[in-house]
Amino acid sequence: MMGRNFYKILQKRRTIYGLDRNIEVSEDRIEEVIKDAVNFVPSAFNSQSSRVVVLFGDHHEKLWEIAKDKLSQVTPEEQFKNSTEGKINSFKAGYGTVLFFEDQSIVEDLQNRFSLYKDNFPVWAEQTSGMLQYIVWSSLEIEGLGASLQHYNPLINEDVYKTWDIPSNWKFIAQMPFGNPTSTPDDKEFGPLDEKYKAFK
Repeated sequence: MMGRNFYKILQKRRTIYGLDRNIEVSEDRIEEVIKDAVNFVPSAFNSQSSRVVVLFGDHHEKLWEIAKDKLSQVTPEEQFKNSTEGKINSFKAGYGTVLFFEDQSIVEDLQNRFSLYKDNFPVWAEQTSGMLQYIVWSSLEIEGLGASLQHYNPLINEDVYKTWDIPSNWKFIAQMPFGNPTSTPDDKEFGPLDEKYKAFK
């Protein structure tokens, strides 16, 4: 499996909503590839500002119960019952969830030390997080797992920070539920490449 072509992995990685817990990869292996992603993701000034929390078992279920509870309070009842609740349950049915954060104390320290780039550091931190999310997503795909990227923050922030004792200086970026894929995504549609790509030779 590790010998799969890098470019094929990029093509195969997709948003997977249908998940269950019948995975063949160990939790140790999942942690190993995520730790590697955290260590080796590029970051401006080698700031290493990305932070990750991985939730398994009851912790994973708790996250999506929090999300469901919060959404039930702000979503029209019919919409919640007809679509929102089922979507959240599909995430909960997965094996685990990766939470992504960026350490703002590092961003602020860089802003203070390199004032010329002050406005850029928050942007660069977001870019680092985006790269990390993509690396983790692709790594999970290599291991035969499906995943999707979700953004229920800031709605769930207070409960997440309290439940898992997240440092207040960690900015909550995204959630990635993962598990054994039980559905196949539709074929991806592409816009005209000549509107997205230029080369000068």
